[in-house]
This record gives sequence, structure tokens and C-alpha cells, in this order.
Amino acid sequence: MLVLRRRAGESLMIGDDVEIEFLEVNSQGVKIGIHAPREITILRKELQLTEMQNRAAILTIDPAKLNWAGEILEAGK
Repeated sequence: MLVLRRRAGESLMIGDDVEIEFLEVNSQGVKIGIHAPREITILRKELQLTEMQNRAAILTIDPAKLNWAGEILEAGK
């Protein structure tokens, strides 16, 4: 892990295409801006973890129960 100290108004580069700019630093946290190409996905880590947990949960669902739930939803329309 690389540990850096930055002040508000300073930035750092990741590769040639991603710039992390430190907009505001105060006692409650750090406000950053990220300049990156549109094709690069940027997610907060907690959202990425939730997405991974959701995908894992889908794999544990019994397909027969999933079909049954779909039929109930279709019947309610």
C-alpha cells in the first residue's frame, strides 16, 4: 500500500488517464474529485462489496423457487 500526504488543491495520477484531486480536507473527511475516462468504472468499495454479495446470493437460489416466484409476479400483473 502506498501512503501519501496531500493537501487540498493537490492531486495524484494513477497511470496516464486517472487523476485524483483532493478538493477539501477537514476533520470530518476528505472530498475528492476523480477525472477518468468514461469506460473506467468507479465505485465506492461498500457498493462493490454489496454487488459481490448479491451475485453470490443469486448463485444459492434454487432455480425452481425462482421460476415459482416469477410465475407469482406475472400472475399479479
